[in-house]
Amino acid sequence: MTLPTGPQPPAPMVVPAFFVKQRITVMVNRYEVIGMNPDGSEGPLLAFAEQKRMKLREEVVFYADASKNRAVFSFKARQRLDVAAQHDVFDEYGTPLGYFRKQFGASLLRSTWDLSAPGIEAVGRERRQSIAILRRVWDLIPYVGDVWVPFVFHFDFVDTATGATVLVSERQKAVRDRYTVTVPDPRLDFRVAASMAVALDALQSR
Repeated sequence: MTLPTGPQPPAPMVVPAFFVKQRITVMVNRYEVIGMNPDGSEGPLLAFAEQKRMKLREEVVFYADASKNRAVFSFKARQRLDVAAQHDVFDEYGTPLGYFRKQFGASLLRSTWDLSAPGIEAVGRERRQSIAILRRVWDLIPYVGDVWVPFVFHFDFVDTATGATVLVSERQKAVRDRYTVTVPDPRLDFRVAASMAVALDALQSR
């Protein structure tokens, strides 16, 4: 898939800030993507996503609401059971909007992602190296690693050409996974931003 390069106008769908909330069930992870009001409070539901577990090829579909009557965008892995698989983002008609992939080697110590969209090539990393290492050490300790601990970790995505911030995902202190996502770059389509934000939770352990 070839995406346009060079200066780009604002994306067709621009949402500068939103929340992502996870709802866990036995066989499906569900995510609510909620708009942010100017005062920082929760606004309307922008999308409802589902990730079915135990699939050979990772796919997450975003719907207009919890009724799931209309799929509005999605992302899907190109390869099966590959920790470094590229995930393509599609609109409701199957048109590609961008893609992302995890840098497997760099992520051994600090989770790192590549993000691509029209006019944007960005890299996202865990903000705090110390937390990244602590999470990995915790998982390796027998028995202790099985105890769930809500490590608070954040991701910052920067444009590889300019160094400007493209997307920020900040995990909140809560029993359920909850994230505040800001998108300072208007070239980044909301559907790509929301897909990347959900992937940071859904695929983080891959």
